[in-house]
Amino acid sequence: MLADERLKTILLVEDNRGDIRLIQEALKSTTSPCDVVVTRDGMEAMTYLRQDGDYQAAIRPDLILLDLNLPKKDGREVLAEIKADPNLQHIPIIVLTTSRNEEDIFNSYDLHVNCYISKSRNLAQLFKIIRGIEEFWLETAILPPSEVPLTEMG
Repeated sequence: MLADERLKTILLVEDNRGDIRLIQEALKSTTSPCDVVVTRDGMEAMTYLRQDGDYQAAIRPDLILLDLNLPKKDGREVLAEIKADPNLQHIPIIVLTTSRNEEDIFNSYDLHVNCYISKSRNLAQLFKIIRGIEEFWLETAILPPSEVPLTEMG
């Protein structure tokens, strides 16, 4: 299978069960099949990305959907750690959060987030947002190769 034909992996870092379900359903309804890996807090996300503990065989995600308001380690810290790590900093990150706080928006872009999207509580609008993410990031954009093990990136 060619690199652009392989199944893409999205890491969804989200603690809200309802949002997880809705985002997974929205991604299932898109035209680009993908694997969605869910981590429910910032510490688990970093464990996954660093292939520690139960995640030693984890696949490097092609894209990260990151909530800012997370338990244990919030999304702001996760974003800063990812972008400071030469093995991880090339993974595109979309902040998908309820926060419309200008400081959160500015700080996220200051940390080189690829996109900042405020979650819609309107189901149709949320599905439209996810379809837009899928269309651009999984069909149009050329993403860094994920076959390279995390420890060899950089």
